[in-house]
Amino acid sequence: MKNRLILLLLICIFAKASTLKIDDKISSFSLPNQFDKIHTINGETSKIIVTSQKENVELINDFLSSKNHDFLDKNHTVFIDDISKVSSLIVKMFIIPKLREYNYDILLIHNENSKKFLEKEHKVSVYIIKDAKVKDIKYISSKEELERVFNDSY
Repeated sequence: MKNRLILLLLICIFAKASTLKIDDKISSFSLPNQFDKIHTINGETSKIIVTSQKENVELINDFLSSKNHDFLDKNHTVFIDDISKVSSLIVKMFIIPKLREYNYDILLIHNENSKKFLEKEHKVSVYIIKDAKVKDIKYISSKEELERVFNDSY
């Protein structure tokens, strides 16, 4: 019960945040992962990968499955999946069990009113962070484009 209350509070705080755009400062915020463990995103993060569609989660998984299990941590990157548009029954019965199969953390947005991240249809949004500010936002649709994001110097 206590965990659910904390989770609800964090979701409410997250929902009130404005959309991140280029040159915005990253303020700390927290999200649960697929195991309900709370993670805090702050200015030390260098990349934020955001998806909101099943095929994009699969694209990221294909990419990450070819990397070491600590790839995201070593690259100061977080992966966020916005599951707010899916019914809670589907989330509990199908999505969360599937996400728990992955060997890396996937942070989850449950609140349907959340507009923290910009998105484009059929694209993965990748926020490039430097000095606790959004330096760039890339919209990608392939593993090759994602690989370039990690190989480019910012």
